[in-house]
Amino acid sequence: MTSLLAQLPALIGVIIGAVGSYTAVTLGDRSRFRREQSAQWRAQRLATYADYSRALKVTVSVTFRASAHLGNDPNPHPLTPDEAAERLRSAYDARDLGWEAMLLLGAPLVVEAARAWFHAASKMERFVQNQVRDPDAWRRLLEEQRATRAEFYSAARRDLALPPGDGGLHQLDMTHPDIRATGLTARLSSPIDE
Repeated sequence: MTSLLAQLPALIGVIIGAVGSYTAVTLGDRSRFRREQSAQWRAQRLATYADYSRALKVTVSVTFRASAHLGNDPNPHPLTPDEAAERLRSAYDARDLGWEAMLLLGAPLVVEAARAWFHAASKMERFVQNQVRDPDAWRRLLEEQRATRAEFYSAARRDLALPPGDGGLHQLDMTHPDIRATGLTARLSSPIDE
């Protein structure tokens, strides 16, 4: 019995060490699992945000080109209303799928910013579909679209813990020959992006 009592402190030390080791490994594994899971969800959200922005940008780019046909935009590659309508129909499908993924995976603030950008792009789309010829109204729509797009990107960067980036607001070079050739230099005083 005395030999058991003499070995009891060592036995207790081994048990405490085993329990401590098991606890440390378990907590470490849980922590690593949470970090990996967080990184996977972050990567999924990044892909969702990028896919949605690409899909919506197709709509915006088509409206730039269609508006150029109407004389509202200096885009050097105008599209007729029929050509634009076909491209907008196909862009709608990609945008619709991207929106569903956005609703599923997007952070609430990013979803709200995406919704605002979508509404701005939809106004541009209706403007072109109605074949409006009003460069000043078009410029206001462009400004709204650029601002809502910048807010979307800003919200996505915040959600993904990315550093601030370029808001996509670029100054139009009014001396560029393509811009001067359209005769819009006097009517356009704000930047245009593409």
